[in-house]
Amino acid sequence: MTDATPTPTAPGRKAAFGFVFACAVMNAISFGIMIPVLPNLIKSFTGGDTAEAAQWNVVFGCVWGLMQLFCGPILGMLSDRIGRRPVLLISLFGLAVDFMFMAFAPNLAWLFVGRVLNGLTAASFSTANAYVADVTAPQDRAKAFGWMGSAFSFGFLVGPALGGFLADFDLRLPFLVAGGLTAINWLYGYFVLPESLPLDKRTTRFDWKRANPLGSLAFLRAHGDLLGLAGVGFLFQLAHTVLPSIFVLYSGYRYGWSPGIIGLTMMATGLLGVLVQTLLVGPVVARIGERGALLLGAAGGCIGFALYGFAPTGWLYLASAPVFAVLNFLQPGLQGLMSRRVDPMHQGQLQGANQSLQGIASVLGPLMFGTIFAWSIRHDATLHAPGLAIYLASFLLLMALALGVRVAHTPAAVPAAA
Repeated sequence: MTDATPTPTAPGRKAAFGFVFACAVMNAISFGIMIPVLPNLIKSFTGGDTAEAAQWNVVFGCVWGLMQLFCGPILGMLSDRIGRRPVLLISLFGLAVDFMFMAFAPNLAWLFVGRVLNGLTAASFSTANAYVADVTAPQDRAKAFGWMGSAFSFGFLVGPALGGFLADFDLRLPFLVAGGLTAINWLYGYFVLPESLPLDKRTTRFDWKRANPLGSLAFLRAHGDLLGLAGVGFLFQLAHTVLPSIFVLYSGYRYGWSPGIIGLTMMATGLLGVLVQTLLVGPVVARIGERGALLLGAAGGCIGFALYGFAPTGWLYLASAPVFAVLNFLQPGLQGLMSRRVDPMHQGQLQGANQSLQGIASVLGPLMFGTIFAWSIRHDATLHAPGLAIYLASFLLLMALALGVRVAHTPAAVPAAA
């Protein structure tokens, strides 16, 4: 395979990893800002009814995931046809509009419309990964994907703290700031970010038959072990939803942690993830390869989740965090292996297919883990297994490890363009 040589959008400015990394950091921060605030904004529209707000929060999350399921393949293939930069700009514009809807929404209906718009256009992360594949040599992609993961982790580390601080002044202020950051990101993309996919590497037409979830599965099945690797990714994404779904309630119920301690714990574990992604992924992949990194991450995550579920005290939970941080090797290794299996003009379709599967996980995960957690504590007197949902996440990663042993190998060569 001959690596793609990106065509810059302006003289003297070539597409490079640094451009899209900066874009990813800003985008992740804008996402992170609204995480601790959105549930409270929903609650303000339900007259302070926490139970009703929780139900609406689930509805919003499921609808967003469904939009990802159906629109991820469309935007992924669109980026293969017209380039990464226009799709990134569309995504950022949709996100900015979503934040403005949140900032000024007079009722739940308008807030719902904003989330639908965001789900329709939120391809920025997957398109950014396709951009990375365009500008990075195959042997360096796992390291680059690790840095992209750190950009997202950093945003979700800084964003919630910033959002909580701004919300003390006004509940809608975080959304205005997030919208402003996204608008700046859009301007950065418009005036600075060059295109990474040259014209001769783009697909010649947009095929609607492939731009849907079923078409994505057919695409994955047609490219060697991609379907198996995508299965590893789906199991990872599904398991990964457990802590966002139940952690606040779980840690408060089992350890009696206050919101302040919960926030500090999330910050500490997020920082561990950033350190692994930035400092360790590159050297480890250079030593044991992408397959080794994937298997190491799956094993570490499996053990880490098991320890989290077992830990009877908060201190033992915290002591397990370094083990769980090993999970951060999985995604870079997986992305590196998957990107090797397709030619440059199908990287967007690959990432769109991954995003579609992530949409399924984001719908199923909260419903599954939330239900299991509620059932386990309801029967705690007889079962006493408040960590049951986390044990299930550990089992899912054990399945991912077993599947990875079978399908995670480095291909001899990338197939020719279809």
